[in-house]
Amino acid sequence: MATYHIEPEQRTLHGKFSRELPPVLTIDSRDTVIFRTLDAGWGLEPATPIGAERRKFEPLDREMAKGHALCGPVEIRGAKPGMTLAIDIVDIRPGSYGATYAGGWSNDINDRLGISNQKGIMLAWTLDADAMTATDQLGHTVDLRPFMGVMGLPPDEPGLHPTAPPRFCGGNIDCKELVAGTTLYLPSAVPGALFSVGDGHGRQGDGESSTTAIECPMERVELTFHLDRDMRINTPRARTSEGWLTLAFHRDLNEAAALALEAMLDLMREQYEVARLEALALASLVVDLRVTQMVNGVKGVHAVLPHGAVR
Repeated sequence: MATYHIEPEQRTLHGKFSRELPPVLTIDSRDTVIFRTLDAGWGLEPATPIGAERRKFEPLDREMAKGHALCGPVEIRGAKPGMTLAIDIVDIRPGSYGATYAGGWSNDINDRLGISNQKGIMLAWTLDADAMTATDQLGHTVDLRPFMGVMGLPPDEPGLHPTAPPRFCGGNIDCKELVAGTTLYLPSAVPGALFSVGDGHGRQGDGESSTTAIECPMERVELTFHLDRDMRINTPRARTSEGWLTLAFHRDLNEAAALALEAMLDLMREQYEVARLEALALASLVVDLRVTQMVNGVKGVHAVLPHGAVR
């Protein structure tokens, strides 16, 4: 088991998912990679109000700057389509600053709230990674609960794919439960899996209502990778300290919820060796359906099964 480091630089940064991107690092199952990441907007300094300029990293390929700033891809030897890649989230330490935006642009939520054409606001946060708190310019203080908004693999399709919509193989999941101590499971669609990470979030609520969390760089994202050859999944799963999650995505929120529940029934059948209808009856008692995010075009829902809920 080896440990590697990846810094954000021309060789390692990209803003698209693609099976055609060459890996910046090849590792074995059970190896660890420690990343340092930029914020999602490629910033090299604290964020500025909507429309204002700030110093950003400039990729040589300008097309790559049109998505989240991701580090990778990392190839895992032996990963094949159909296998499951498990990512142990060992440690996440945020940088010193972050920002949250609200209003000022058109999307489903802003249009519904009638604020798409209003001047947007920005909360500029100073982050204290030791105290795990964030304080903005207006004097609000919140506790930090950092996680990575984007952790994913490319689909087995040609060309470049945007980072904004989450997919069956991960990506812009934006699930606040993917904190240190959690294991994320992703179905691999391509040889080598080709994992990328970025879009640091200092804190976020379920739904990500304003379209942004505390968007921040990360000083340290320590991930350990291993191949789970026994697990067969079609959508992401996660195991947290509280329970199991199944995650699903669709443009229709109701359909995303149905897909997350369907994946949870599969998990419960594996866990408890019960029939599908029995799993559904139990799920109605102990499984919660939560809105992961509503703001990426493709909506996300995660189903939650607490550890020990059924004995």
